[in-house]
Amino acid sequence: MAEGARKPGAGTITVEGAFTADLYPVSLLDATDEALGAFESALGTLRSPSDDEVFAAVQQVVLDLNAINDQHDGSGYETGEREELCQYIDQALTDRGIDVPALTARYGLGRYEITDKWRDW
Repeated sequence: MAEGARKPGAGTITVEGAFTADLYPVSLLDATDEALGAFESALGTLRSPSDDEVFAAVQQVVLDLNAINDQHDGSGYETGEREELCQYIDQALTDRGIDVPALTARYGLGRYEITDKWRDW
């Protein structure tokens, strides 16, 4: 998507690609990549993290994504992207050895509710 969004200025994009560029402007893609990269970096610094540390990292990335969505008039992330972002967060946690179902169950949450407390998008 990022590549397609950057092509309109070069005159090398199709009509369909221009539609994609409107939906996914470079500013949205770059800011989202930066927020997710910061989330991964934060997870990388955690050693045997407490639940509070995990939730703090999730909260921060969700708040960052909220701000990005707000900067794009509240329409930066549509349903499909929302689901993908939640899956990304879940997978990043899982890749770091965090048992997401166990973590969320300890707080009476379903696995895919880990972002709900803070998520506006």
